[in-house]
Amino acid sequence: MRILLTIVLQVAVLTGLLAQADLNQNTWSREKMSLNGKWKVIVDPYDNGSYSYRLDRFDEMSRSPRSAFYMDAKVKDKTDRLEYDFDTAESLMVPGSWNMQNDKYYWYEGSMWYRRLFSYEKKEEGNRVFVRFEGANYHTHVYLNGKKLGQHVGGFTPFEFDATDVLREGDNSLVVVINNMRHREGVPTVNTDWFNYGGLTRDVFVYEVPQKHISDYKIQLNKDNPKEIAVEIATEGMTTGDVVALSIPELRIKQSLKVDAQGKVTTSLKVKKMTYWSPQTPKLYTVVLQAGEDKVSDKIGFRTIAVDGSKILLNGEQVFLKGISIHEENPIRGDRAFSMDDARTMLGWAKELGCNFVRLAHYPHNENIVRLADEMGMLVWEENPVYWTIAWDNEETYKNAENQLAEVMTRDKNRASVIIWSMANETPPGEARDAFLKRLVSFTRSNDDTRLISMAMEKRKDKKNKKIMIVDDPFAEYVDLLSFNEYIGWYTGKPEDCDKIQWKIMYDKPVIVSEFGGGALAGFHGDEQTQWTEEFQAAIYREQVKMLSKIPQWAGATPWILTDFRSPRRPLGGIQDGYNRKGLISETGDKKKAFFILQSFYNNKK
Repeated sequence: MRILLTIVLQVAVLTGLLAQADLNQNTWSREKMSLNGKWKVIVDPYDNGSYSYRLDRFDEMSRSPRSAFYMDAKVKDKTDRLEYDFDTAESLMVPGSWNMQNDKYYWYEGSMWYRRLFSYEKKEEGNRVFVRFEGANYHTHVYLNGKKLGQHVGGFTPFEFDATDVLREGDNSLVVVINNMRHREGVPTVNTDWFNYGGLTRDVFVYEVPQKHISDYKIQLNKDNPKEIAVEIATEGMTTGDVVALSIPELRIKQSLKVDAQGKVTTSLKVKKMTYWSPQTPKLYTVVLQAGEDKVSDKIGFRTIAVDGSKILLNGEQVFLKGISIHEENPIRGDRAFSMDDARTMLGWAKELGCNFVRLAHYPHNENIVRLADEMGMLVWEENPVYWTIAWDNEETYKNAENQLAEVMTRDKNRASVIIWSMANETPPGEARDAFLKRLVSFTRSNDDTRLISMAMEKRKDKKNKKIMIVDDPFAEYVDLLSFNEYIGWYTGKPEDCDKIQWKIMYDKPVIVSEFGGGALAGFHGDEQTQWTEEFQAAIYREQVKMLSKIPQWAGATPWILTDFRSPRRPLGGIQDGYNRKGLISETGDKKKAFFILQSFYNNKK
């Protein structure tokens, strides 16, 4: 039986694989049947469709009456009363939020029922069939043919369910209810500075695997020996002595590996010569794994990432991270970003800006963007949605945060581009917070010791001298990179004040300034003293890069932010109109003056 991580605290980590996150590895390469397209939907603000009237009581029901929406029932005759009908309901496109597809749902927060009819026939009788969701915001319950497959909490990570025993040969009814209401105990919590898109916002598909199949693998360069590839493989249905074939043709590697009693393989491969992955040479090697009838293929880059004092070392060489922060939003299309075209737009702009690095804020983004980052040679910071003030003392909140972290780590652990796991953003120091984050760091290091750990902290003013900025968050002791957000020139002082600031960094670690910047309305011009003008924003960037260059440990930056994005916290009429205007590019694709200030700096920065 497959077990959702959300109902457990921790289980033993076997051979470094993320055994907790209940996901098959690399569905990207598997043959699948897409369920994208039009789905029938019923809005349900009072949760009447659950019959029990509360989403959290679904599983308390001993029987499922026809009035429950997930039964997808039909009227039997003219005497039959049924108060819902998916067949006559409206349709919405998947992927996509409900907010952007119909004006009446723009501000809607609550439950929405989705139904998709599909036909399916197994390739082989004994195969197992899974239904996978790349993302649904926020609390999701999934039913197939009236039977519950499971539930998931979290809006930005993939999840899947084994549908083998419920799937019918021929016609099937898949019903999903999603609730995007915000909760104090949630991750993220109630108050965020981005739009709360609801619905099936990423791909949905069905795929199948043989009874004996490869369920997980981690294939990476040994962090302590760049002439060795460390291999860990997990299988299901296989027993002692069964063989997994591994090949990397370009490296002339071909191995037959026997699984142990747990169906696992742990080994290492010696390599005399290879091209290491980097932004300059984003070399990806085709890796093929086969176990019986099951075969998966992946494109993997091999590189090391480490810190040495205040230096970040990529493949043993110092690198400066020329970055930008990105939200998962296509500003021009006006909805969650989800497609490869969306990824090409965002990373294409980042490349044009001169970046070799992006911060995917403030939650895990979709798989397309990290896959494309591998191809384009873009280094990546991935972030868990522990944002601002979380319910630090709530155990379920912690389990939720750990689960979302586990799911993104499971999905992306073989991506060379991903070099940083970020624990949180702008969280106030305190005993409960520190204990919460220490557990996340411990969990992360026990599962992946090949990447760096950071989080976006905050600075403070010296009590005696307001021109001295201090970074001394006690949690800095537990991270590899010292990252912090600061908005001198915008929330604090004026752009010219940057020249007067002195920085007091309390740790000898690489410094990444994870946010700086200011707002500007594209096309609004004036002098450098006038708020919201492009000139004012450009002055902030010009003075910021001069100021930050004086920090001895400065190793990179991800200014806030690549593009304007929707936010209910930004209501200023005629300027913000529901958008955070700190983007270097507007929601119509227009580049602001600050874009070119940062571009010039990056192009001249070695």
